[in-house]
Amino acid sequence: MKTIEWSDFQKVELRVGTIIDVQDFPEAKKPAYILRVDFGEEIGVKKSSAQITDLYGKADLIGKRVVAVVNFPPKQIGPVMSECLVTGFHREDGAVVLAVPDGDVPNGVRLL
Repeated sequence: MKTIEWSDFQKVELRVGTIIDVQDFPEAKKPAYILRVDFGEEIGVKKSSAQITDLYGKADLIGKRVVAVVNFPPKQIGPVMSECLVTGFHREDGAVVLAVPDGDVPNGVRLL
């Protein structure tokens, strides 16, 4: 495992957001959704492509709280400009389990 400095970690803006919209992403190479995530007043709503269709249906995701990186530069993924990276963990079968907060915190709060 490669180590990093504390100052490297401090550069990563991991924030809590709420998924407010989920759309199919038929142009994606692997099954994915297009998510709109609300990070509160300071950051606003950001779009993300997420390969999470194995474990989550669209209706299950609306209102779900997630942890995402919000300070990567936007990335073009097919016809979608992804503005944040929703985080999760890969299981052995390849499915992704979302990283979620374990308590009630407001949108936009930063992981420390």
